[in-house]
Amino acid sequence: MKNVTNDFKIFMEESNGVGPAFMSTVMKISEVSALDQKNHELAYLSVLAVLQMESGLLFHVKQAKTLGASLEEVKSAILVGMPLVGLKISSPFATAINSYNAED
Repeated sequence: MKNVTNDFKIFMEESNGVGPAFMSTVMKISEVSALDQKNHELAYLSVLAVLQMESGLLFHVKQAKTLGASLEEVKSAILVGMPLVGLKISSPFATAINSYNAED
């Protein structure tokens, strides 16, 4: 599991099957989505940013980049939620940019 946090690895390994069941649901939602993979990932970034789940941003920004998302698309996805949460978005915004620009 490349680019995932240690916390997520522990959840996947030590949750008595709950982690893998969760991932199965996540994969099914992605599979049946009418959005292409890149846009699905960008939408997910918007939600993570609004919820201030910065650890998830580290992984999902890399996923979006791998799927061809530009830095400008990532920025735009993060900023979608700003009217709802205001400047709370500034920390996730910085996290996303730093993650996008970080060497793999």
